[in-house]
Amino acid sequence: MRYQEPEFLPWDGRRVPLTFVSGYLGAGKTTLINNVLATTDRPIAVLVNDVGEINVDAKLIKRHSGDTIELNDGCVCCSLVDGFGAAFDQIRARETPPDHLVVELSGVADPSRVLPWGRTAGFKLDGLLTLVAADQILELTERYEIGQMVRAQVSAADMVAITKLEVDGAASEDVLRDHLAEIGGDVPVIDAADGSLITTLLRIGGRRPGGVADVPDSTLFDRHEVGRVALDQPISVADVEAILDGLDDSVMRAKAVFVDPDGAAWTAQMVGRRRTITPLPDVELEAATDLVTISLR
Repeated sequence: MRYQEPEFLPWDGRRVPLTFVSGYLGAGKTTLINNVLATTDRPIAVLVNDVGEINVDAKLIKRHSGDTIELNDGCVCCSLVDGFGAAFDQIRARETPPDHLVVELSGVADPSRVLPWGRTAGFKLDGLLTLVAADQILELTERYEIGQMVRAQVSAADMVAITKLEVDGAASEDVLRDHLAEIGGDVPVIDAADGSLITTLLRIGGRRPGGVADVPDSTLFDRHEVGRVALDQPISVADVEAILDGLDDSVMRAKAVFVDPDGAAWTAQMVGRRRTITPLPDVELEAATDLVTISLR
């Protein structure tokens, strides 16, 4: 049966940022999502193929019912077993929207086929993160039966994270980066071992109190650096586009809220190589900010 979009927008028209997590079997997607749930300080929602694979500390669980786990901090994990339509409807049925939605795709999924769900009612696509295992990716991309699919997961990504660099048999990071550049072109590549970087990259996609201005500054122990580029408000869309174009290659994430000379509010976002500048609905209205950036040190 063909899925039918809801007739009315949820949450008075507010849109929740949506991140897809892709990667072949064994790349570490479930481990990553566990790390996000363990370290986040915001209510997020996670859609996964098998809720049973999400190994959440029992002390953190508020309620476990069927294919749904609700955590004490407001996070919720739901199963994709009945398909994307049913899973999104389940999230939309919640009275309060999550700050962010993370969707773990099947290890054999072609991301390009699910990216249109980033426009489903109540959500906005924030990006596609693809994980690749350092001990597998070189072989996988050359295998006849799956190589094309694995390459598609990399080439569609806005950002690629390398996992398992520490295991025996893993290729060197330089070799992996060269290989990924051959497949994905200019796609930014990060080391997934830095769990704090992943959660920070997600953080400015969501709606925290005070919005993007509340992103914390870096510490000496972080492998990433939070920066700010001053925006003279009001500022034109063309000028903001020029600023984004001029950012250093080390910038993995950027976001700003700005007002144009006509008084209209806009949001500018960059996630890896995905860049969007869109009008800001009244329900999402935040105070104008500088451009907040997250870079690799």
